Amino acid sequence: MRLWHTQNNMALKDIKAKIKSTERTHKVTRAMEAVSAVKMRKTQGTALAGRPYARAALFILARLSGSADVSRHPLAKAREVKKVALVIITSDKGLAGALNSGVIKEAQLRLSSAGQAAQDVVIYAYGRKGQEYFARRNYAIKKAVENKGDDINISHMEELARELADGFSQGDFDEVHAVYSNFKSTFEQAPIIRTLLPLSLTNIEHLVADIVPAKGKFSELKKVESPAAYEVEPSPEEVLNVLLPRLVAISLYHMLLESKASEHSARMVAMKNASDKSEEVVYDLTRTYNKIRQAAITREVSEIVSGREALSTQ
Repeated sequence: MRLWHTQNNMALKDIKAKIKSTERTHKVTRAMEAVSAVKMRKTQGTALAGRPYARAALFILARLSGSADVSRHPLAKAREVKKVALVIITSDKGLAGALNSGVIKEAQLRLSSAGQAAQDVVIYAYGRKGQEYFARRNYAIKKAVENKGDDINISHMEELARELADGFSQGDFDEVHAVYSNFKSTFEQAPIIRTLLPLSLTNIEHLVADIVPAKGKFSELKKVESPAAYEVEPSPEEVLNVLLPRLVAISLYHMLLESKASEHSARMVAMKNASDKSEEVVYDLTRTYNKIRQAAITREVSEIVSGREALSTQ
């Protein structure tokens, strides 16, 4: 009987400890959910506000793509693909559901389907998760940038765009792709891979399609129109040398904004799910605790009654 009481007390202590531990976890996830909700609203607003600008910039580039000067530009010349550069945008932190794994999987699928070996790929990692994944698999990390803060400066993307444009022009790689998480809604983020270089009307149309949704706030924006001829001054070469890298930078900046909005949305949803699950666990553990405790009380009462009856019969 003493052994049963000891085991019963140990079981109750274990359950009580689990309840307290789960309640502490619940407090943490609730706090993280609240913080992520605030950041989500801010980054969503920034990403949505930047869509018309990004769309307008790509619209200009699409119109210019009909010019012979653009088609002859080094950044628009397609060639045999031997080596590629991959810009992968992930987060530095986890606890965002399948956000980062989805982006990484999309990048890996593209490289596998193209038959690209590790030595034929140059990685530009924006965010620690993507950097760590490809570094462990012996890919060359050309540049790694932390993705911690939410205050994003387009100057960072301009610097990256210049590096990509120079590398493409010099023949260091033959294509430039970017993979990121496109923000669709608070509960939906889609990993997408897009071609940045060489510039072409088809690639631009895909980028604009990501910006102009099928429904919602910006669905009324016009689609990309057919190319038009322009007279460029002072000279096509001077203007395009400045304009094209700038438009690549705008595309990267838009992708980073979308990734930030996706990250905080995914984290808020993940933390909400964790909070709801912890509440369920606490409820179930409390019920189990009460059942065991009630069973112990019932058994003790039964033992007392049985003992008293045994004494009364003597």
